[in-house]
Amino acid sequence: MREKDTLEKLSSQVSEEELVELTRRLISIPSHFNLPSGEVEVVRALEQVFTAEDIEYELQPVEGERSNIIAKLPGTGGGKSLTLNGHLDTVPPYGMKDPFKAEFINGKIYGRGAVDMKGPIAAMVMAMVAFKRSGIKLKGDLYFAGVIAEETNSEGSETLIESGFRTDGAIIGEPSGREYAIGHRGLEWLEIEIEGKAAHGGIPDKGVNAIVNAAKFIMRVQEKIVPTLKLNDNPVMGPPVMNFGYIEGGTQPSTVADCCRILLDRRYTSQEELSDVLAQYEDILSELEAEDPAFKGRLRRMESALMKKYDHVPMETDRNDPLVKAVVSALEEIVGFSPAMTTSRGWTDAAIFNHYGKMATVVYGPGDITRSHTDHEYITVEELVEGLSVFMLSALLYCNLEDED
Repeated sequence: MREKDTLEKLSSQVSEEELVELTRRLISIPSHFNLPSGEVEVVRALEQVFTAEDIEYELQPVEGERSNIIAKLPGTGGGKSLTLNGHLDTVPPYGMKDPFKAEFINGKIYGRGAVDMKGPIAAMVMAMVAFKRSGIKLKGDLYFAGVIAEETNSEGSETLIESGFRTDGAIIGEPSGREYAIGHRGLEWLEIEIEGKAAHGGIPDKGVNAIVNAAKFIMRVQEKIVPTLKLNDNPVMGPPVMNFGYIEGGTQPSTVADCCRILLDRRYTSQEELSDVLAQYEDILSELEAEDPAFKGRLRRMESALMKKYDHVPMETDRNDPLVKAVVSALEEIVGFSPAMTTSRGWTDAAIFNHYGKMATVVYGPGDITRSHTDHEYITVEELVEGLSVFMLSALLYCNLEDED
C-alpha cells in the first residue's frame, strides 16, 4: 500500500502522550444534558487546539451560547471531501464515581464520555493536527464537525445539515470497536394513552378498566405486529424491532383505573415508511374500539424524542461506495484482518448526514460501545492510537480519490 509510508509520516507528528492528554482534558469537562453549558467549554478546548495548530475553524450557533465547531483542512482540488464527525455531549454521570477525574490507570482512561465519545473526538482532532503538522496535502477537503445535543434531540447535526453543510462522505466516530456500520434502523418513541372510567373496586362493572384495555392493546400488538417485523429484514440494518418499555396506570387497588399509559420503542428499516409504522398502531386502536365501544385509546409520538424538523430515519449507505471501501481497507491495514459489518447499531446522527444531507456515511470509532453510559466507562490508549490511524488512513484513501463532479 503506497499510503503506508505517508501514514507513518503522519503518525510521527502526534505523540501518544498528546492524544491521551487531549482525551483526558475533554473528559474532565462535564457536558451532559443536565448541564448543557458544558458543551460550550468543550468547544473552547477544541478552539484552543485548532488555534495553536493554525487550523481554520468556525463556530456555528445552535442555541444560546451553545454551538457546533467546524474545522477545515483545504485540499489541493479534485478529490473527495470528507467529514469526521463526533458529538460533544454525553449522558449524565448518574452513579458514576469521579466521572470527570479522567483517571489514567494501566493504559485505560476512565470517565464519563471516555468512549462515547470524547476519546473518538480526540482521535479525530489529532488526525487533523497530524495532517496540518506534516504538510501533507489531500486532494479533497477534510473537515472535523463537532456537534452538540446528540444525546437529546440531535439539534447540533440538524442545524449543521440545515445550514447547507455538505461533503462527499462522513465518518461518524461512535465507538464500534473493530467493526463498522453502513446502516441502522430508524427510531420512533410512541405513547399510547388508554382512557377508562373510574369506579369503586367493589363494583368494577360500573367502570371501564384502562389497565385491562391496555393489556388488550399490548396483546393485539404482540399478535398482529410483532410477527410481521421479520418480513422487513434488511441486510445492513437487520429486521425492525419493537419494545414495550414502560407502563403506568391507576391510582390504588380499590379503584378501577381510569387511565393507563404505555411507552414503546419502534425501530424501523428503510423498507418501511414512518407513516405506515404509525398506522399499524392506529389501526389496532381503531380495531379495538370497533369491537368494544367502551375502549378509548390515543396514539402520539413522544414530544421529548422529536427533533425540530427531522425524523429519526434509518441510515443506509451502499456497501460499494468508495467511502465504505476506504474505511474497510483502512481497518484491514491497521488491525490486520477484515472487519465485521454490524447490523445491530443503535440510532446515531449518521442518519441525518446520510438521509437529509445525502452524504455517504459510515459509523466507525475506537472503543467498545458496550462501555457507553456505564458506571465504569473507559477507553484504552491502544484503541485511541488505532482509531487515530484508521481516521488518517481513511482520509488518505478517500480524499485522494478523483471527485466525479
